[in-house]
Amino acid sequence: MTKFEHSAIISGIGRSDIGRRLGRSELSLTVQAARSAIADAGLEPSDIDGLIAWPGEYPAPAGFTGPSPWRLKDALRLNLNWHMAAQEGPGQLAAVMSAIMAVHSGVCRHVLVYRACAESTGQSGGGRTSVNPIDDGGITGYLQWLRPFGAVSAANWVALNYQRYLQTTGTSRAQVAWLPINQRRNAALNPAAIYTDPLTVEEYLSARMISDPVCLYDCDVPADGAVALVVSAVEVAGDTPRPVRIEAIGSAVGRPSGWDQWRSPTDMAATDAAAHLWTRTDLTPADVDVAALYDGFSFLTIVWLEVLGFCKPGEAADFVDGGKRIALDGELPLNTGGGQLSSGRLHGYGHLFEACTQLRGDAEEARQVSAAEVAVVAAGGGPHGGCLLLTR
Repeated sequence: MTKFEHSAIISGIGRSDIGRRLGRSELSLTVQAARSAIADAGLEPSDIDGLIAWPGEYPAPAGFTGPSPWRLKDALRLNLNWHMAAQEGPGQLAAVMSAIMAVHSGVCRHVLVYRACAESTGQSGGGRTSVNPIDDGGITGYLQWLRPFGAVSAANWVALNYQRYLQTTGTSRAQVAWLPINQRRNAALNPAAIYTDPLTVEEYLSARMISDPVCLYDCDVPADGAVALVVSAVEVAGDTPRPVRIEAIGSAVGRPSGWDQWRSPTDMAATDAAAHLWTRTDLTPADVDVAALYDGFSFLTIVWLEVLGFCKPGEAADFVDGGKRIALDGELPLNTGGGQLSSGRLHGYGHLFEACTQLRGDAEEARQVSAAEVAVVAAGGGPHGGCLLLTR
């Protein structure tokens, strides 16, 4: 199968310092990650001719958006053929997908993609980055059906679907607990993780509720940090030391955008994106060695496990129960770096960095998945979602 994805590779990856309240600007973190990614690809800033951010600057809570492409262009003194920000699109990975298309079109040879935020520092001033702000025009769009009833953040919206899922499938929270427990185990082996202390089922069940049944340990960790990658044209990246190949993208969406309009608790944009992914490859879920699945909330990982076909609908909790099948040496090593639940919220780009690290064999020995050849990366939840299938 000849596909546009095969015209591009991920030639370099980079990451800044990651942590809580680092006290550094988003631009400083982005420059650190970008320089690391460019050097990792064996390139110079002068080689970069495309630039894309997710999501780009727009009115948002402090620390959320990261610097605009214009600001990073000036900081790195880039000369570009193309640039954009990807706020709209199939989830957070829309920026990577757009970079692949820019390379395939011939407009660019090397596109720098980045995500940066300083949400932990932004929240230190008393703000909540997870609460959707009200602009001068008041409440409009789908929020007019949510905010008057106290549903002010994604935690509330996810909780509605999660509660219904528990009721319809007979799943227990004690089963779901194994997602954050497993990721904390993986985080303990990752020097870049934020939270590394062991977690037990009892601690999970006794944690304070954020929006019932979503508890504290179901929520990802606001962090300061940045991830960057270089997407390069295959024909000009022959000397790339350790390329990661792009096998397929999943970007389709057909579901309604309102949380209250879905036919089932898992009937999110992820459903369409996952189905689309498998139409663009001859590989199957059984071929995947590493899964890096979005965990803004634990329930979203449950959704991705099911819609990507790693288990049947309604059976994800059985799949993760006990943690053996999703462990580093299990059937499907899941969120091997600790994920956003333990290593910090970078909106899927930490997952992308980890998947590339695993495929290149660069993880610490204790958490390196043996003979990792294929990885799936999924990002987004609710009305937004996209996924990538990567290979060595």
